[in-house]
Amino acid sequence: MTLKAIDDYFFKDAKWTKDICHKLVDQMLKGFDDGELFLQESHSESIIFDDGHVGNANFNISQGFGLRGVLGDVASYAYSSDLSEKALLKASEVVKSIKNYAKPVHIELPTSNKIHQLYKPLDPISEIEFQEKINLAKIIDAYVRSKSSLVRQVSIRISGGYSVISILKNMGKEFADIRPITQLVISVTLAKDGKLESASEGAGARKSYHDLFIEQNWQKMADDAIEMAMIKLGAAPAPAGEFMVVLGSGDPGILLHEAVGHGLEGDFNRKKTSAFSDKIGIQVAAKGVTIIDDGTIANSRGSLNFDDEGTQTQRNTLIEDGVLVGYMQDRMNARLMGMTPTGNGRRESYQCQPMPRMTNTFMLPGNNTKEDMIASVKKGIYFPKFSSGQVDITSGKFVFEAGIAYLIENGKVTQPVRGATLIGNGPDVMKKIQAIGNDLAMDKGVGMCGKSGQSVPVGVGQPSLLIEKITVGGTKV
Repeated sequence: MTLKAIDDYFFKDAKWTKDICHKLVDQMLKGFDDGELFLQESHSESIIFDDGHVGNANFNISQGFGLRGVLGDVASYAYSSDLSEKALLKASEVVKSIKNYAKPVHIELPTSNKIHQLYKPLDPISEIEFQEKINLAKIIDAYVRSKSSLVRQVSIRISGGYSVISILKNMGKEFADIRPITQLVISVTLAKDGKLESASEGAGARKSYHDLFIEQNWQKMADDAIEMAMIKLGAAPAPAGEFMVVLGSGDPGILLHEAVGHGLEGDFNRKKTSAFSDKIGIQVAAKGVTIIDDGTIANSRGSLNFDDEGTQTQRNTLIEDGVLVGYMQDRMNARLMGMTPTGNGRRESYQCQPMPRMTNTFMLPGNNTKEDMIASVKKGIYFPKFSSGQVDITSGKFVFEAGIAYLIENGKVTQPVRGATLIGNGPDVMKKIQAIGNDLAMDKGVGMCGKSGQSVPVGVGQPSLLIEKITVGGTKV
């Protein structure tokens, strides 16, 4: 399917013109520090294929605008699904009403008209017929069942879509983008001796379904899910106590994202509610630890050609050789902190205001091998990945649960264990890193990040890590 010109999504049949919108934005933003008219049309689908048949299929189109004005540390916001001059005028009245209650800062910030081209502007939904997607799900279902007689349930989720974005700012500045996204997740449940265990694997990116559905890709996902569920069937209860811990590369970067990344977002630090507040230039992690947030990785789930305020995304160094050197910033918090926007102003949709959010967050590799790290541990736990987790931004305290983990005994990975949780404090753990692997990997593209009720796609990654004694919660009695 050939996509329309971006302007045609918002102005061709609407009860307004682009010129009217620009004029109203210029008028509305007089006296404000910042703001924008954010236009969005999103197309999305989700297909759930359970045990040989379609369990659920959803398709959605949403369209609307959000109008924002920023004065000092106050932002006024109005949105509507009605693309009309009347609705925009009403929104403008609402936004301008804060002028009696807030004072401007009037610090000019740079605005770049240059944008990246990190992904192709395409419509994944229309490139493959619905029946072809169902046929693929049937093939995957049959493949999984052919691999083991223990299979009791197979669930396949296919989701994708695209979002058309247009941002109009004052002085005629505008930014336009088409953002595709796709994902495939395969979940498997095995049964043995009255015991059930499940596991899932997935992948996603800002690519077409054709790129995502390559046979060797989904076969590996299916094989990995079956293998993980099989391992869980034979796993012993996890022990509890303090252990040396080795984290695998790739997916365990979710710990970095939750326990450290959120604490480096500008709003928390401006309000001094982060464990990293007022620590620029201070050693906050072990030597060798360098943490990056990079919104410019081609086709990556967390990447954007520009953020949701029109700022070009970039590669931002947050911690360098253990020293805190920067925060992730949107425009408002950057202005109030006397810093520069970093391309991290993100929002879930036109109904939401932007805020500082991560894109693709990861730790740079070191010089050690995972095998050498494991060999150095007499008694410990190896976590290849996590299944869930939560963190308190203010204190940095976290709890992460592993779908499966392994005992390390006398330098060797031995018994798989289930029910293991990793409990600690983000800033504290960063200082306990004793070795950094040479095997940096990113996650497979299934991550979503939640903050203040908004969810956005993100990427995480890290090399393998050896961490000094840390608390492990277990179920062994």
